[in-house]
Amino acid sequence: MLAYIARRLLLMIPTILGIMLISFVIIQFAPGGPVERIIAQLQGQDSSATSRISGGGGDVGGASQAQGGGTADASSSRYRGAQGLDPQFIKQLEAQFGFDKPAHERFFKMLWDYARFDFGKSYFRDISVLELIKEKLPVSISLGLWMTLLSYAISIPLGIKKAVNDGSAFDIWTSAIVIIGYAIPGFLFAILLIVLLAGGSFWQIFPLRGLTSEGWALMPWYMQIADYFWHLVLPITAMALGAFATSTLLTKNSFLDEIRKQYVLTARMKGLSERQVLYGHVFRNAMLIVIAGFPGAFIGAFFAGSLLIETIFSLDGLGLLSFESIVNRDYPVVFANLYIFSLLGLLVNLISDLTYTWIDPRIDFETREA
Repeated sequence: MLAYIARRLLLMIPTILGIMLISFVIIQFAPGGPVERIIAQLQGQDSSATSRISGGGGDVGGASQAQGGGTADASSSRYRGAQGLDPQFIKQLEAQFGFDKPAHERFFKMLWDYARFDFGKSYFRDISVLELIKEKLPVSISLGLWMTLLSYAISIPLGIKKAVNDGSAFDIWTSAIVIIGYAIPGFLFAILLIVLLAGGSFWQIFPLRGLTSEGWALMPWYMQIADYFWHLVLPITAMALGAFATSTLLTKNSFLDEIRKQYVLTARMKGLSERQVLYGHVFRNAMLIVIAGFPGAFIGAFFAGSLLIETIFSLDGLGLLSFESIVNRDYPVVFANLYIFSLLGLLVNLISDLTYTWIDPRIDFETREA
């Protein structure tokens, strides 16, 4: 097993390199960039999401003196809207963002820095990328962790009961509810919850913004916990809808496959009760695929599933940060998020495989590879 883990860890290196290389090459050909954004700000044409970011572009404030004169040369002509700006100023912008160096040199420097988890500073925020990610991390962890736990806590018992009562009225009605829940997009359900329960048109039971109320730090510890979960009710409910439906059907189908196998019939013929057969024999085999998928489900909710929910409920997490960074061409934040997400994704895939062997020791990936 140690040899298998070592091989998987070593394979992560070329995988990460490939992901970063492809993304870096795409960025080189993508229109726009930080230099173009500064130029657009100077021309008063910046209408992107950067308008929501305060304190952006440290060198822009002194750029007014560069707007009037100068003849555009090859460096300034590469950028849309740069005509009429001082070429020296354009070169200073390129140096500020590192674009005065060849692409291959910038790429290898980025890899060396990222190998040491040195992600530099954001282009348009006066803060290091690592600090920025740490600042947004609690929101994403809260959404991902509690959504995954809630969906599993509901879907596993419900899926087992649906499998035991396959074809019954209970199974048919709950299947209809599950399918409807799966078909409704989470963001639409979030809007419905706001209209009904957050002061939209009916009741104002739950708050609409943030993870905590004003004065949270002054509350007793038990009130802080209650306030925290009070703010999470609506976004977690909206996010759990689709995941809960998927996990329920997965659990049901997994149990149905196991219940129909020969060893279950043998256990019943030995006189074991239905409960002993279900939880003593079927449960471990049926739950293998469900439990082993927990790390991946958490990472999926943690990184990818919360962008719209964060926006709707004004929660400033990693999903919103990644989106705004892409729109604003804040490349250090974009590549840092990509690197961290990819690395964690690969590690979670390894953890998922190891979870299979922990749940069922009969599985041996090392023997399979041999």
